[in-house]
Amino acid sequence: MNWTPPKLFLTAITSTAVAMATAPVSAHAEAGSPIYGITIPDGYRQWEMIAPAEEAAPLNELRVVLGNPIAIKAIRNSTLPFPDGTILAKLAWKRVPSPEFAPASIPGTATTVQIMVKNLKKYAATGGWGFGRFINGKPADEAQHQSCFACHQALVKNHDYVFTRLAP
Repeated sequence: MNWTPPKLFLTAITSTAVAMATAPVSAHAEAGSPIYGITIPDGYRQWEMIAPAEEAAPLNELRVVLGNPIAIKAIRNSTLPFPDGTILAKLAWKRVPSPEFAPASIPGTATTVQIMVKNLKKYAATGGWGFGRFINGKPADEAQHQSCFACHQALVKNHDYVFTRLAP
């Protein structure tokens, strides 16, 4: 069954993405993430969307995954494993009811930006992937980063540790 997101949802996501794309890049994290040293890539908000997602309670978030050109080419061609240089960015917002249309949800407060970088040599111990989780532009603590690979390994090892699939 193919799901087509309501136009209002897509409009809200697109409007938010455009607004965030104009945010100054100086808001990006200066420090790298614990364990992996990942930083937020400049220009990532202009990358192409791979898929939207919704996270149920307790997180209750709307999310969108963006990919750099290497990621987009790989995901469109169903290339697994993903090539070195692939970068995925997941943006997340609290889901709030639309003031204009009650059945719809729109992005509220931004919660995290999460980055995955493929580099087989550098991140050999974690399936070739490095992880970064940022809150308000600053890396989350080490404990949060320790859980990244374990979750991906347990649930999506057979998809090169990536949850996201290209939206139809």
